Amino acid sequence: MLNTATDSVNAVRTTLRGTAPVMKAVRFHGRGDIRLDEIEEPTCGKGQVKLRPAFVGICGSGTDLVDLHEYTGGPVLVPQTPHKITGATRPVTLGHEFGGIIEAVGQGVSHVSPGQRAVVRPTIFDRDCASCKLGYQYCCENIGFIGLSGYGGGLAKSIVAPAEHLYPIPDTISLEAAALIEPLAVAWHAVNISPFKPGDSVLVLGGGPVGIGIVQVLQMQGAQNIIVAELMENRKRLARDYGAAHIVDPREGQGQGQGEARQTVAPRVRELTGGVGADVIFDTAGVEAALNEAIGACRTHGTIVNIAVWEKRPAIRVNDLMYSEVKYMGSALYDESAFVNVIQALNHGQLKPEKMVTAKVKLNDVVEKGFEELVRHRDKHCKILVDVQG
Repeated sequence: MLNTATDSVNAVRTTLRGTAPVMKAVRFHGRGDIRLDEIEEPTCGKGQVKLRPAFVGICGSGTDLVDLHEYTGGPVLVPQTPHKITGATRPVTLGHEFGGIIEAVGQGVSHVSPGQRAVVRPTIFDRDCASCKLGYQYCCENIGFIGLSGYGGGLAKSIVAPAEHLYPIPDTISLEAAALIEPLAVAWHAVNISPFKPGDSVLVLGGGPVGIGIVQVLQMQGAQNIIVAELMENRKRLARDYGAAHIVDPREGQGQGQGEARQTVAPRVRELTGGVGADVIFDTAGVEAALNEAIGACRTHGTIVNIAVWEKRPAIRVNDLMYSEVKYMGSALYDESAFVNVIQALNHGQLKPEKMVTAKVKLNDVVEKGFEELVRHRDKHCKILVDVQG
């Protein structure tokens, strides 16, 4: 629950130690313990940028479960000992999907200016590990995130971070859409590193924010036959709205009437692809039964791309992969090009993610109407945004 009892105490402490301004920030203290604290407002130094966050996405469904995982089962990514790059440890300010307005820039910063709109690329990497040296910074062995691992977070009245994390965005991109750039970059990267080509039949497992993002990117890049496997009605509607040709409900299949045989995902996908199977499958669900259905739904020499963050280790039908020579690959986060390409696609109107937003809540209500709402009613939501300044 939010804890505002510390507000007056912090205010007194601030008064006693001087005139340093304070601000409200939503911070993770421990499992089930997220508080609205008053902390000292950060100041902008050399090579840094100060941003006033506008809208912040709560990461709470499918592959997009990071924030909710921290709340219900953390700390997971929140450091319990000083982070190797940032030195931060809990409590940390949350919020890694956000944009806002530049308030100040430090010495040596020239790519953004005060008053300009910007979005934060939250990935933190050391540039020194084996993955970074190979050019895969998003697979850094010491990976961190603004909003989880240090440098503050979006769920605060302001944030100061190294300038390299800030990207200018044009006025054509709404500040609500800016909060969706990060999960859309995850989707863009997954499609980009997959063998997908225009005209392919594609199956997307899960219609959460990343799954819906993948549908949008596939539609933009010329997919003709997008199939989405999803249980929840609101996400089925979103998938259709964004261009899915077919929706498969894993619980129901095709057989609905009395005496009809129930079909699982694999036979239905085979039917929708002329008996061949899907060319590429994107797994955003992270469910063992769904993955094994996907193996059966994949064509010979097809590819399954895992984007899901798995809570439990699955038992995979490896022999089925082997006999059909199906490729199974992972997609982790995104590189800078994916992040920039999403900004450009939004600017050109090729991606229109605002319909993914199913609720907006105030900073004071972030636990009860944000985190707890996702715990109790995740089936009603795709993406909840926090209006930080409202």
